[in-house]
Amino acid sequence: MTDLDDIPAPRGELTLKLLASRQDTNLHGDIAGGWLVAHMDQAAELAAGREAHGRTATVAIEAMDFLCPVRVGSMVNIYTTVCEIGHSSIRIDVEVWIRQPQERDSKELHKVTEATFVMVALDDKGRIRAVHQ
Repeated sequence: MTDLDDIPAPRGELTLKLLASRQDTNLHGDIAGGWLVAHMDQAAELAAGREAHGRTATVAIEAMDFLCPVRVGSMVNIYTTVCEIGHSSIRIDVEVWIRQPQERDSKELHKVTEATFVMVALDDKGRIRAVHQ
């Protein structure tokens, strides 16, 4: 008998959901890591922008390991969690989970990667500003 608490599950809010298509692949037919990082950055920006009530920019991405490849046709789910809000910065945990194309009817998700993105709030001129003004 398995304990449901032992089953890994995404943490945070589903921020982006997209389909991995053929045009996003590398030479081996897997979705390129840079494509995933770009969408993780977009999700972090959406989450940080809600907290900052405006424009934000990425200043750092902490270590990232890829746990499994993403194949064409996979449904990519990107989750975000606001971890910390400083004077002008916001730390966002970002997780990527996929549903494999052959498992479309299944609810099972597979974790691909995670990282912490550090974002800063910006004013209209691109200067760093306080998060809560």
